[in-house]
Amino acid sequence: MMDDRDVSNCARYRVGVRDHFMIAHSFRGAMFGPAQRLHGATYVVDVVFSRAALDDDGVVVDIGLASQVVRDVLAALDYRNLDDEPAFSGHNTTTEFLARVIFDRLAERIARGELGVAAGGLDGLSVTLNESHRAWASYEGPLPGRDA
Repeated sequence: MMDDRDVSNCARYRVGVRDHFMIAHSFRGAMFGPAQRLHGATYVVDVVFSRAALDDDGVVVDIGLASQVVRDVLAALDYRNLDDEPAFSGHNTTTEFLARVIFDRLAERIARGELGVAAGGLDGLSVTLNESHRAWASYEGPLPGRDA
């Protein structure tokens, strides 16, 4: 069996969880055309947790805890009119923007230990918001304070 320490720095283990949320919002700017008016969106969200080496139990992250934390983060957005949310004042809540918001909120929860002690080995995160079967946006990167 290969020892994880023998794998190159670019090799990654990845585990993903999926959920969804529904919002209403509008955009400012002529480039958005009719989307400048209030409209709704339902996003299917894929979150991928990554690390270079498995934990002592042979996993990337506890999938049950990861699913719950993702659900909690999305619940704060679900069934909201984002135009009314003070945290988003002055921002177009585009799919790309929301992917980063969710990334940052998940990173904070990971840093607080909400995914368990073993999640301390996580070093990367990716958040993809699927607008439809044809369009998506994502944000990915290393977790703050960790080398990916």
